[in-house]
Parts: sequence; structure tokens; C-alpha cells
Amino acid sequence: MNVTHAEFVVSNTRVENCPKSSLPEYAFIGRSNVGKSSLINLLCQRKRLAKTSSRPGKTQLINHFLINKNWHLVDLPGYGYARASKTHKKTFQKYIVDYFSKRKELVSAFILIDIRHEAQPIDLDFIKWLGENLIPFAIVFTKSDKIKEGEVEKKVNLYLEILKKQWEELPPYFVTSSEKGWGRESLLNYIESINQGLSTSQSTLF
Repeated sequence: MNVTHAEFVVSNTRVENCPKSSLPEYAFIGRSNVGKSSLINLLCQRKRLAKTSSRPGKTQLINHFLINKNWHLVDLPGYGYARASKTHKKTFQKYIVDYFSKRKELVSAFILIDIRHEAQPIDLDFIKWLGENLIPFAIVFTKSDKIKEGEVEKKVNLYLEILKKQWEELPPYFVTSSEKGWGRESLLNYIESINQGLSTSQSTLF
């Protein structure tokens, strides 16, 4: 997929205020400081489309971006930010859950995992919650350029072995680096293949 158009649409904290559109949506979410904004900018090839910050917890809204005028990329707040107040954590939790529970346009979630670290309970719990609620998702390992090349496959396989304890069938996964551009093409092609499938299924109804 070539991204020829990428524009910010709206930010809000209520799923009811999300765009009134039938376009498919792909939501990106992960723990704070996982490199989500950098990955979004890489995918869209726009350096400042999503705001990046060295301070965790920067994204605190549901952010919609229109891509190629035929699908939405959704930037969701990071979870697990230790310095966020309890009030903010409850608020983030509520509209994150509301989004996944109510947004019918959502096609797939992408759970971002920092490949450098061991599997974190909060990520595994969220992945489990998605499965229990029948929400399709894929895993995106980020920051793969930060470790030695030989360690990448080892880290990925270790994470997948942990998931196999809960899952009979593993979700799709991608290994990326925003700095090196790794994984961009495969991730966009995955989204394009889903969009094409949706178009085909819709055309058979008429």
C-alpha cells in the first residue's frame, strides 16, 4: 500500500463523538512510551502527524486520522503510565473500553509491544481482554533496532511461547523499527489486504 494522503480528523474522549463514517478503522494502542506516535508517523511518512514526546502519557485522547481517504487510523491513549493520576487512569480506561466495545467501524486493533522488554502482565491482560471480547487484533513489536539482530527472533519467539499458553491460534504479528523503517511495508500490506477483503464482501451483497 502506498500512503498518498494522511490527515488529522478529530480528537475526543467520547466514542459517541468519533467520526460518523462507515470507513474501516484500525486502532493502535500500547503501554506508554512504546513508540506508538513514531510508528504512526512512519506508516504515514509524515514526521509530525502524530505528536511524539519523550514524556510518557502524551496521548490522552482518541485521535482519528484519515488515510488515503478510505480508512481511519486511530491513535489511542497509552495504558500503564505509572505517573498518571488515578482519576486519569480511570478516565483512560473507560473511554478505551468504550471505544473497543462500541465502535462498530473497528476492524482490527494493533497492540504495540516494546521488543526489548520481557512480557508485561498489563500487555498480556489487555490481549486476553481483547480475545474475551472477540475483538480482532495483531501484535506489533517496536524498537527492534535497539537490540542486536540475533536477539530479535529470540525475543519474538519467547513472547509467542508465552501467548501459546493462552491461545490455540496465535495472532498476526509484525516486527518494526520506526527509526530504520522496518516492518512498514508488511504492516500496510496487511491492512490493505483486509480492506480489499471488506470491499469484496460488500460487493457480493449487491
